[in-house]
Formats: sequence, C-alpha cells, structure tokens
Amino acid sequence: MDNSTEERLLLLEEFDREDLKKRVWNESKKLWRIAFPGIIARVTSFGMIVVTQLFMGHISELDLAAFGLQQSILLRFVNGILIGMSSATETLCGQAYGAGHYHMMGVYLQRSWIIDGVTATILLPLFIFTTPILRLIGQEENIAIEAGKISIWLIPVLYSYVFSLTIQMYLQAQQKNKIVGCFSAFSFLVHVLLSWLFVIKLGLGLTGAMGAFSISSWLLVIGEFVYIFGGWCPNTWKGFTKAAFADMLPLIKLSISSGVMICLELWYSSILVLLAGYMKNATIAISAFSICLNINGWEFMVCLGFLGSSCVRISNELGMGNAKAAKFSIKVALGTSIIIGIIFWVLCMVFSREISYLFTSSEEIAESVSRLHVLLAFSMLLNSIFPVLTGVAVGAGVQSMVAFVNLGSYYVIGLPVGILLGYVAHLQVTGLWIGLLSGVGVQTLLLSYLTWRIDWNEQVNKASERLGRFFIGTTEGSDENSNLA
Repeated sequence: MDNSTEERLLLLEEFDREDLKKRVWNESKKLWRIAFPGIIARVTSFGMIVVTQLFMGHISELDLAAFGLQQSILLRFVNGILIGMSSATETLCGQAYGAGHYHMMGVYLQRSWIIDGVTATILLPLFIFTTPILRLIGQEENIAIEAGKISIWLIPVLYSYVFSLTIQMYLQAQQKNKIVGCFSAFSFLVHVLLSWLFVIKLGLGLTGAMGAFSISSWLLVIGEFVYIFGGWCPNTWKGFTKAAFADMLPLIKLSISSGVMICLELWYSSILVLLAGYMKNATIAISAFSICLNINGWEFMVCLGFLGSSCVRISNELGMGNAKAAKFSIKVALGTSIIIGIIFWVLCMVFSREISYLFTSSEEIAESVSRLHVLLAFSMLLNSIFPVLTGVAVGAGVQSMVAFVNLGSYYVIGLPVGILLGYVAHLQVTGLWIGLLSGVGVQTLLLSYLTWRIDWNEQVNKASERLGRFFIGTTEGSDENSNLA
C-alpha cells in the first residue's frame, strides 16, 4: 500500500470519528475558504458589466437598451459557451488535485486555452455582423445600429474571457481563490474609476464606457498571467508543453457536454430578452427586463460562488475516494446558500423601487422594473438552490444529465409559458418573467431529484477511472514531447 492510499484511508477514518457539529464547522470552513474569494471574483467580474450598464443608462435610453440587448443576448450567449466549455477544466483539475496528480492541472489549463480560443474565434462573426443579424430577426433599426457599435467593443472582452474563466477554475481547484478575488476586486475598482473618468469627466459616451470595460477585463488576465508564470503555482504549472496538444478528444467531449449544460441555462434568459424586443415600446421593455436580469444576475454571482465551492469540494472528495464526505458537503453548501437566498429575497421585497433608480432616471423604466419586484425576489430565492446542485453535477462529472434537465425545464416548460403569458395573455414583461421563474422552479425540482438519485460510490469509481485514463494520456504525451518552457 503506497503513502497516498494510506493517507486517504486515514482521512476517511477521521471523517467517520468526527461528531456532527465538528463536521459542519469543518466543512463550512472548507466551503467558505473556496466560496468567499470566488464570490468576490464573480461579483466584481459581473459588476463590471453592471457598472457599464449603469453609465450607459445615464448616457441615453437608446444606449441603455442597446447595451442591455447586447449584454443579455450576445455576451450572455458567448459567455455561456465559454463558461460551459471551461467547466470541464473545473471538473478535471478538481479531481486531479484531490488525487494528488498536480502536474496534470497545468496541461488541462493549456488544453482549455486551445479549445476555448478556437471556440471564441468561431463565434467572432456574431460580433462583427451584429447589426444585420438583429435586422434579420426584426429588431428595431435604431437599437440594431447602436448594438452593432457596442459589439465591436466587446471583441477584446470576448478573448479576455478565454483566459480569465479557465484560469479562475484552475486556481480555484487548488484552493488559490484569494488571489483571483484580489485581482478581480482590483480590476472592478479600476473599471469604476475609468468609467467615471471617460464617461462623466471626459464625456466620451459609448466609446468611454466600452473602452473602460475592455481595459479592465484585460487587466484581470494580465494579473493572473503574472501570478502563474511568475512561479506562484510551482506544483501545477510546469511550463508550456506539447503534451497540451495530445489526447484532446476526451477533454473536448467533456467540454461540449459542459457547454451544452451551461448554455441551455444562460441562453434561456437571452431568448426572453430578445422576445421583449418585439413588444410594444421595445426600448422600455428591453431596458426593464435587462435591468432585472442584471440585478438577478449579480445576486446569482454570489450563488455561483457556492456552485464553484461545491464543485471543488465534491471533485476533491471523489478524487480522494470519500463518498460520505462528498454527500455531507452537499448538505452544508445547500443549507448555507439557502440562508443567503432568503436574505436577498427580503432585500428585494423592501428596496425594489430604490434599486431601479441606480440604473436609470426614467420614471417609465423604473415603474416597469418595480412591477417585477415580487417575481425578481422569488427568482433570487431559487438562485440559492439550483447553482449548488449544478455545482454538484459538475464536480461529479455528470454534466450531460443536467443538460437534459435544463433543456426540458427551460425550453419545454419555461419558454412556452413566457410566450403564452407575455403575448397571448398580454402580460408583457411580467408574463416573460413568470415563464423564466417557472422554468427555474422545474429545474430546481429535477436537479434535487437527480442529486438524490446519484450513487456516490459509483462516482468515486468513475472519477478514479477518468483520472487514470487522462493520466496515461498525459504521461505518454510528456514522454514524447519535452517542455517548451
């Protein structure tokens, strides 16, 4: 019996000996150690989008609607693909770290850069031809033209996501979240300062707001590069290697299944924003709906911190062969996240009117946002449940099952309900949001059932087999190809 096997058996015995209070306390510390920096990173990263929308809203209603359309449709569409593709890195790096195969993590990171970079380039025409595409699907001419101007500015942001998303998951898997949180918070503060300088002081309008967004996005990536290449990840980063190009098919398959899972979730709200553009007074409808989505999205970033921490904790425990600890981690993460969801539910119910004026000075848009506050509050409550369950699925590597859940919940139930209530029942954006809420509700129930049905001992065996397969492929690639750096 080798040392690593003995160490794992000792950990399993220690877990069984602990009383319940100690288990909860220890697991909570592990979750928050991962979740809190992750929350800071996600809230500040998404905050750059929200801050940009805030400044757009005070330039003009047209710019607010155009950015809301671009952010809610194009950026969310592309971001969904890249986040989904990158979550395969999260699964493999987490399990490799739990199993002690640290050198494999740097190879996975490089492979993910290649896959995500190619994916981003394939999607580039969507940014270049935004205006004709929006015209083709019948959006208002003035919104289509303005959105086309914004999309060109989003191209640098697109390529920054290729690196920032994968690096965040790579560092998170080895519990180096603090540095990601620090870099993200610093980039956010710089973004606020640059937005104020370019838009308010220098009066650069759209150019200033989008320029600040691009600079801040790449500032985060540069900081992460310096950290990795500077020697602060000595066990997991061994330099660039030709092995990154070898045996990519298994990672591509897992990336695609991950991408489908996340995309079906994020594209759902994008389609609803697109539908809002066909309603009477489209500028008001798009603005109000996108504002509510961004408020909901910002709170969702907090819950994504628990998605990430659940993924890491589950994948680490599966990598160590501890099914009991994996199941216990789910309970602690879910309970903690629900408490936070209840707090946001109360805040939304009390301060809905005041929140809307942060984004706009238009009474009509603020009134439309205020009418959605009850539905928005319950959306925030559900946000505290299903991201944790999604994180469990990612950690266990069963993304393909979640893809089917998302497909049925959103596109078979939620979207038809939204269209029916929004257009046939003439409830406008309220009807669309009820459709959004119904889809999320069904998804939460199905994910709960899926999590309950997972055989965690079987997942331990699958994780071991998966790591063994990737380890062999990586070893062969390393033997054939020497390091480039």
